Amino acid sequence: MSSNNYEIPHIIVALDYNKENKALDMAKILDPSLCILKVGLELYVSCGPKIVNALHKLGYKIFLDLKFHDIKNTVIKSSLVAADLGVWMINVHSSGGVEMMSGVANTIKENNYSTLVTGVTVLTSLDNDDIKTIGYSNNTKDQVMKMAALCYDSGLNGIVCSAHEVKNIKNEIKDNFICVCPGIRRTEDNKDDQKRIMTPAMAANNGADYIVVGRPITNSKNPLKSLIKIKKEFNNTL
Repeated sequence: MSSNNYEIPHIIVALDYNKENKALDMAKILDPSLCILKVGLELYVSCGPKIVNALHKLGYKIFLDLKFHDIKNTVIKSSLVAADLGVWMINVHSSGGVEMMSGVANTIKENNYSTLVTGVTVLTSLDNDDIKTIGYSNNTKDQVMKMAALCYDSGLNGIVCSAHEVKNIKNEIKDNFICVCPGIRRTEDNKDDQKRIMTPAMAANNGADYIVVGRPITNSKNPLKSLIKIKKEFNNTL
C-alpha cells in the first residue's frame, strides 16, 4: 500500500476498463497526488486483486467500488478480504439493512483496518420514476435521506449519493460523515447513463467531500489536464 504522506485528494477517478493494461496506462498518465482511483466491478472482475496491488505500487489510494449486497455473513467476510488488500475505501448497499452494515463497520474496526466503509443510498442513474418502479414510496431525495440515516446509525464512515442531496444530509448529520458523489459532469460533458448529475463547483458548494469522475477525464484528449481543471473547479486549490 502506498506510504505517500501527501494530503488525500478529493477527486476520485473511475477506471472503467476491462483490461489491466488500459487501467495502468491511464494511472500512469494521472498523478496520485491529484486523485484517488476507483476500481469498479468491470475492472475487478476482469483483473481481480492484482489490479489493486499494481495501482498501489504506483502510489495510488484505491476506492474499491464493488457495492457489496448480500447476507450479513457474506458481506462481512468479503469486506474483510477487501480491507486486507489495503484499499482506502469500500462500499456496501444500504438496502442490505442495519444489521449487515453495522456488522461490516464493527468487524473492520475490530480487526484494526483503516479502510473506510460507505453506504450506497440511491444510484445516480436512477430518478423518481425509476425508484417508484422498484417499489419505493418516497421520492429520490427522501429515500436518500432515509438511507443516509440508516448508514449513520450503522456506524459507517459515510455514504455514496448524488451531490443534489448533500446539502440536506450535511444539515441533518452534523458529525464528520463523508459524502462521496458520483454523477459529476462539467456543463459541456455528455450525461451518458447518469441522470442526477452536477458540476464539480456545484458539488463543492453543496458540501460534497469527494467527487467521482470517470469519462470526462479518462475519455478526454488530455486526461491529466482535464483532471487538473476539474480539481480546480472543485476546490480551487492545487
